[in-house]
Amino acid sequence: MERDGQLELYGLVATRLKEAHGRVRVLGVSEEVRQGLVRRVLVISAAARHDLPGAARRLDQLMKDIDEGRVLPGPPAGSRSGTP
Repeated sequence: MERDGQLELYGLVATRLKEAHGRVRVLGVSEEVRQGLVRRVLVISAAARHDLPGAARRLDQLMKDIDEGRVLPGPPAGSRSGTP
């Protein structure tokens, strides 16, 4: 029976990932912000293969951030916090 719940969660996460991609695509934000959001969606997608419940939580948080307008860019790729 647990397998059925797992398959149901996979379906839900897959549907929500498609929705997230679509929402990110049409957001009125800079290209830098859009790229950061796309990276977040891709990371969640990859994480779903190994930790489906964790990926579902991360996806919920991403969608909440988008809904509430918290879509600020992260640090540039390759940068480290605390270094000049």
